[in-house]
Amino acid sequence: MRLLCQLVQVPASGYYTWQQAQRQEVAQRESAWETALVKAFGVHKRCYGTRRLQVALRKKAYRVGRQRLRTAMRRRGLRALQPKAFTPRTTDSTHGLRCAPNRLLHQPKPT
Repeated sequence: MRLLCQLVQVPASGYYTWQQAQRQEVAQRESAWETALVKAFGVHKRCYGTRRLQVALRKKAYRVGRQRLRTAMRRRGLRALQPKAFTPRTTDSTHGLRCAPNRLLHQPKPT
C-alpha cells in the first residue's frame, strides 16, 4: 500500500483516514436501514418475513437483499410469527338443545 501511495504522491496516513471515513459512512447507512427494518417489523406486528420486509424497505428507498435481511434479523433476534394451522370446526357443542336420551341404558345386558 505504501508503494501505491508513493506512486500517487499521497501520504499513507491520508489513505487510511479516507478508508476509515468510508467504513464509517457504510456503517452509518447500514444502521439506518436496520433501524427501518426493526420499525417495519414492529409496525406489522411481527408477521412479516423477509419477502414482505424487503418490499416494505424498498418503499422507504432502502435496497436490501433477502439474505442480508435474514442475517440482520437473526443477529437482532427477530423471528416472524407463523400462523396457526386452520382447523375446521364442525361441531357446535354450545347449541343449547337437549341431548338425545340414552335408550340402551335400561336395556338388559346382551348374553
